Amino acid sequence: MNNKDYDDLLETAHELFKESKYDQAETILNQLILKNQKKPIVFHLLGTIYYDRGKFNKAIRAFRRALEIDPSFTDASVGLSIILNDLGKYDEGKKVFLEAQAMLGTKDQEQDSYINEKIAIKHDELGELYSNYKRHKEAMEQYLKALLLSKRKPELNLKVVSCLRRLGEKDKAIFRLRDLLKSYPDFTSARVMLGEILFENKQNPEATHELERVLQIEPNNQIAKNLLNELHNHNLIHSNT
Repeated sequence: MNNKDYDDLLETAHELFKESKYDQAETILNQLILKNQKKPIVFHLLGTIYYDRGKFNKAIRAFRRALEIDPSFTDASVGLSIILNDLGKYDEGKKVFLEAQAMLGTKDQEQDSYINEKIAIKHDELGELYSNYKRHKEAMEQYLKALLLSKRKPELNLKVVSCLRRLGEKDKAIFRLRDLLKSYPDFTSARVMLGEILFENKQNPEATHELERVLQIEPNNQIAKNLLNELHNHNLIHSNT
C-alpha cells in the first residue's frame, strides 16, 4: 500500500469515526494494521471505539500500542489515563496523565489547544472525584487547573465557586461570581448562585437585585422565583418584629 492509498483510507476511517459509524471505521482501521500500516492514530481511533463500546481491555491495549509507536502521542495518553481512572486504577492513571502533561511543551500551538482541552477535562474529572468525597479544597485545585487550560470558563468557574461556598469562603465566592458576570452578564446560573450566597450572607437588598435581574433575562426561572419569595417572607418577618 503506497502512502496515498494509506492517507485516503485513514481519512475515510477518520470521517466515519467522526460520524460515529464505528463498525465501518473499525473495519478500515484493522485493514490498515493488516497491511502493516501501524501509525499511532490508527490505534488511538481503535482505542476510542473500544472504549465507547465498553471493551476496556481492548481499548487499553490499543492506546498502549499507540504509545509504543510514539510515546509523545498525547491523545492516547489521555485516553488511557481516563480508562484507568474509570477502572479505579487511580495511581496508574495519574502516572499516565502526568506523562501526557509533560508532553505539552513538545507540541505545536494548534495541537496544544486540542490537547489542553483534553487535559482540562481530566482535571475536571479529578475535581468531581474529590468533590464526591467532600474534599473540596483538592477539588477546587483541580478546577482551577482546568480553568487555565480550558475555554469552558463559565462552567468551571461555577465549580470553583461551589467549592469556595462549601469551604465557607463566601466573600471570595461573591467576588469570583461578580467578576464572571462582567464577562457573561446573561449567565443566569451564576447570577442565581450569587443571589443565594448574598442571601446566606444576609445581604438581602443585593440578593433581591440579582434575582430580579435573573427574571428579567429568564422570566420562568423557578429557582429565582422561589428565592425571591423566600426573601420577601424573610423581610416581612423581620419588619414585624
